Amino acid sequence: MRILVIGATGVLGAPAARTLAAAGHEVIGTSRGPAKLAALEAAGIGGVAVNLLERATVDAALDATRPDAVVHLATDLGDLDYAGNAKLRSVGTSNLVDAALSAGIGRVLAESVSWTDGDPAVDSLERDLARLPHGVVLRFGLLYGARTWYAPDGAFTAKAATGVVEAITPITNWVHVDDAVAAVLPALDWPAGPVDLVDDEPAELVEWATVLARRAGYDGAVRATSRGPGRLADNSLARSRGWAPTRPSWRDGLGLA
Repeated sequence: MRILVIGATGVLGAPAARTLAAAGHEVIGTSRGPAKLAALEAAGIGGVAVNLLERATVDAALDATRPDAVVHLATDLGDLDYAGNAKLRSVGTSNLVDAALSAGIGRVLAESVSWTDGDPAVDSLERDLARLPHGVVLRFGLLYGARTWYAPDGAFTAKAATGVVEAITPITNWVHVDDAVAAVLPALDWPAGPVDLVDDEPAELVEWATVLARRAGYDGAVRATSRGPGRLADNSLARSRGWAPTRPSWRDGLGLA
């Protein structure tokens, strides 16, 4: 297929674009800036500029590339901009779905999260995907591994080195970034709807916070806080479709290279 990967220079988007191309698909990636488009093209992947918050650029990209499927992996979290990321999930996804429907593109995969319990932006994204004939919502667990916040050089690992760990929910469902990427290719053929993509071991905050802090070099009492309750995820549906985490427990890699 010809596949347009939105956010093809991101933590998930870059390896996902390479994986799809290696599987024989024709892949075009998007980014908002020319410098990152050049990096895509250097990797042998075509690039097109898109700003999901500007509907005209989305229409133009779909018209220029005419994809068979769209994989939406765009986020705006490089600078921990939660408000910007929420806007991208809500307004940006709505623009993308509207443009896809206008262009006759029914197959769209979109990155979501597994832990939300009533988050307005996430709910908006999932409602928009449900408007498509074939909208698949990939509810990933909290990502760890290379280029994530929990990598050895990640922002949250650095904070844990001071004994401070801030979490989203009191219990965390994790997924290694490589396992998240591995779900994208088979998910092109999955039925429409949401699916949780998490490892096998939900983790209590106090436990994983201590592990992360120790691996970051802190050996004192850890101050761990969470924003509020969430939902526990379950990977049984994904397993029934052939996906399983190669890293079934966060203990094997959280905070490590």
